[in-house]
Amino acid sequence: MRYGCIGETLGHSFSAEIHALLSPEPYELCEIPREGLDEWMRQRDFLGINVTIPYKQAVIPYLCGIDEQARAIGAVNTVVNRDGKLYGYNTDFYGMRVLLSHLGADLKGKKVAVLGTGGTSLTAVAVAKSMGAAAVLRVSRSGREDAVTYETLCREHADIQALINTTPCGMFPHPEGLPVQPDSFPDLECVADAVYNPLRTRLISEARRRGIPAEGGLLMLVAQAVRASEIFLNRSYPEGTVERIWRIMQRRKENIVLVGMPGSGKTTVGRLLAAQCGRPFCDMDEEIDAVSARPPAEILRCEGEDAFRELETRVLRERVAMRTGAVIATGGGVILRRENVDMLRQNGRIYLLDRPWQKLVPTGSRPLSSTPELLRQRYEERRERYLSSADVRIIDPETPEEAADCIRKDFEAI
Repeated sequence: MRYGCIGETLGHSFSAEIHALLSPEPYELCEIPREGLDEWMRQRDFLGINVTIPYKQAVIPYLCGIDEQARAIGAVNTVVNRDGKLYGYNTDFYGMRVLLSHLGADLKGKKVAVLGTGGTSLTAVAVAKSMGAAAVLRVSRSGREDAVTYETLCREHADIQALINTTPCGMFPHPEGLPVQPDSFPDLECVADAVYNPLRTRLISEARRRGIPAEGGLLMLVAQAVRASEIFLNRSYPEGTVERIWRIMQRRKENIVLVGMPGSGKTTVGRLLAAQCGRPFCDMDEEIDAVSARPPAEILRCEGEDAFRELETRVLRERVAMRTGAVIATGGGVILRRENVDMLRQNGRIYLLDRPWQKLVPTGSRPLSSTPELLRQRYEERRERYLSSADVRIIDPETPEEAADCIRKDFEAI
């Protein structure tokens, strides 16, 4: 391997895609079991590697030299091989600093909590101190290694002003995780989460819902990758490279999610968008059919709406929400459960196809809106939920092509 990333589990990683945008040099993801790390590091069969969970401290004994900043932090995430000798660096420091600066975080004189005690937590502590934090707490479940427990944090340190999550809680494939509730801390001014997959963890979503500036770890990942690539290749990238790559990766990984009334054109518009943007298309009705071997209309008629909604949520969680870079057409009632909307938002920008009910055509294939009167009732019941769920409204488009064009232009501008 010339360049790559090592870790125990890398199915969630975006690193190879980011490095491909920076350099034509091949970059591989290499999963190494804990018992295999010693042999792998002793072989030194690479030019440069990034190091992720759980090896940011474990690789240090194999290094001939370590950068002063990495030594002070006590964690390494970048290793280069120079004539058979390994040298370690910490580019996470730069990445975390970029992330906090993007949030507009002013940590001078502030009280900061860092969740976790692994290698990334050491970096977060160092960054917070470098930005003038008055107090920095490390938090863990056990309370070992000079950390406080989560219970102690909430009970005795509710006055924290900045929160940095460096644990894998909330990370794919378990995006439902939430390490702490932001509303436990009334003075909280910003939240940074090192997790980047999903793009918006529950922690980030809960903070934003309360009006607290919050950002996930994709920007940090990109920034540290740019710095690592500079070290690997002994070169400097132009100013603005981090921002450019971050925007590209955001658009690549963000789903386009369509919501709206039955018959509003979600499937038709979704297929058009997928073709135009070169993205995979996912229709939730088809996913439900695939799981149950029955179309939604039959489930609704035979088992009732409650049973259907349970199935819909399960299919969304297990087969749909954690996709990235897709166009997703949802069922008309998916917005009735907040947990569904939260799941769709983790990796998606939600577009409402907002057509008046009078222009929708009732059909027998939609039992809950099979007549004009039922259609009107569903529209009135769901209207506010559609509006509150959507990031963007596409108001009464004349044609599916017009709707697709409006969505594509908005999405390309983010």
